[in-house]
Amino acid sequence: MGARLVVRLGYCSDAGAKEANQDFGDALVPEDAASLATKGIALALADGISTSAQGREAAELAVSSFLTDYMATPEAWSVPTSAERVIAAINSWLFARNTGGQGPALEDSARERGLVTTFSALVLKGRSAYIFHVGDGRVAHLSDGACRILTQPHRVDLGGGESLLARALGIDRRVEVDHVQTAIATGDVFVLTSDGVHEHLSDADMHRLLAEPDPQRAAEALVAAARRAGSGDNLTAQVLRVEALPEGDLADVIGDGRELPPAPPLMAGQSFEGLTVLRTLHAGHRSHVYLVREEASGRRLVLKAPATEQAGDAHELQRLMLEEWVARRVTNSHLLCAPPPRSERRHAYALFEYLPGQTLEEWAHAQIATDLAAVRSLVKQVARGLLALHRREILHGDLRPANVIVDADGTARIVDFGSALVAGLEELAPRAGEALYAGTMQFTAPEIWLGHAPTRASDLWSLGALAYFLLTRSLPYGPRLSTAQTRAAQRKLRYVPASEINPEVPDWMDAALACALALDPAQRYAELSEFTYDLSRPNAALRPVTARPLLARRPERVWQAISALLALALAASLLLGGQIAGRPSPIPSRDVKERER
Repeated sequence: MGARLVVRLGYCSDAGAKEANQDFGDALVPEDAASLATKGIALALADGISTSAQGREAAELAVSSFLTDYMATPEAWSVPTSAERVIAAINSWLFARNTGGQGPALEDSARERGLVTTFSALVLKGRSAYIFHVGDGRVAHLSDGACRILTQPHRVDLGGGESLLARALGIDRRVEVDHVQTAIATGDVFVLTSDGVHEHLSDADMHRLLAEPDPQRAAEALVAAARRAGSGDNLTAQVLRVEALPEGDLADVIGDGRELPPAPPLMAGQSFEGLTVLRTLHAGHRSHVYLVREEASGRRLVLKAPATEQAGDAHELQRLMLEEWVARRVTNSHLLCAPPPRSERRHAYALFEYLPGQTLEEWAHAQIATDLAAVRSLVKQVARGLLALHRREILHGDLRPANVIVDADGTARIVDFGSALVAGLEELAPRAGEALYAGTMQFTAPEIWLGHAPTRASDLWSLGALAYFLLTRSLPYGPRLSTAQTRAAQRKLRYVPASEINPEVPDWMDAALACALALDPAQRYAELSEFTYDLSRPNAALRPVTARPLLARRPERVWQAISALLALALAASLLLGGQIAGRPSPIPSRDVKERER
């Protein structure tokens, strides 16, 4: 296991000159290594509006709900997605309590009796810090001797020393959350304060007090100094000091299979770690795949192990572990899933459910006639599987006919998640460079060849290419797309209408394919469902596919025609030449003969 994220925390809160303390802060540090890696460490501080008797309740509810619900979000989600969705839900709940779910934003008089609070949160994950902020609290970062304020107060100056809180949780149906991300280093210090502290201390004073190495003493010193400076408000400070950082590795998340020896080559009838090998399903240069039976339950599973030549490749082992990690966390009837973890393994391999059937590639080549309804059904099923991945912020990255299994009932399921990009894991160990050419090039979106990061639009393009292949057994831009690795080269490419290859494809269906397969991601469908909908019915808003010139469509016909014309011209020339040669030559006149002499 690699090094883990380690911090020290300090917290101090005081009512100050007021009777009640409307501030509330807390922190949550996961105990298990996997949660610490995927979710990180979270702190939150809220300052309930002082004019409301429910200010403390609002602050405590916001902080407690955020810490609990953030840690419960899917592991595959990125920190911003997780935090912002949780904060939006908290705001909606507070607003509903304040208004009964009706009406516009709270009036000033309603704020004084409602559940309204400012909110600031800090999440440390991997080697980054994420800040989320609403209201007039403050988050500051001390690094390399410099102090940087990461938040701005959301207040409106009314003049005469009066101001109004412009943004807070519970005021409006929707809330705008400021988000900042910054890199961190060992020894960095973060401090969250309510306005009762930072509005009464200078930046120099705060910097000096935060030089205290003990976070608890530093928090207490900040509160005491603000009170001595005349603060008449509640005073709260949370201090975090970074003691150690992870190495930017996925070992704590997907399992450190690299420390285990790879599963050896297996044979039918062999017993291996509580599994009986039934037969080999695939043997390639990257992996070996076996059908096995679990001896304890009798169920059939698929065991995937690295090929012998890949046994020492850490990247390939990580891909293998990632496949099982994804398959276990996204459940959908159109995705391969993995069984619950078994006893501790002694070798590196992955286990999946067994899916009897044929690949979409095999299915396509077995079709004698085009069944448009069957193609639409299969594409729609694959889109549902992709949507389930996208909702968890996972990009498949290698969608192609060979990675979709169709069973005897016509159910399609996506397999092979070794090229998947998981937003939550990319925050720990970015793999953009590794994943650039991870997919199969014929079905890889064109922007990937330009060096751009994959997006949902990239998976949509691959789905469009898959649909195109099922209808034509061909590729939408021919075999040259993978060699077009500049914008200039891609501008020379032309979409080959599916209807040119397969006349059974309607023009309106071809238009839907062309939209999904646009070279520019911005010109594609915004949603997978839009594409599958337009595959089933005409969309008048789509631009019709323009037929290519005859030379591009049927170059052999053009050359045949040219050859025929040349042959006719040659025949005519020979015929005319023969007629001229058969005529009698004229007899020169006497004058001409005299001149020739």
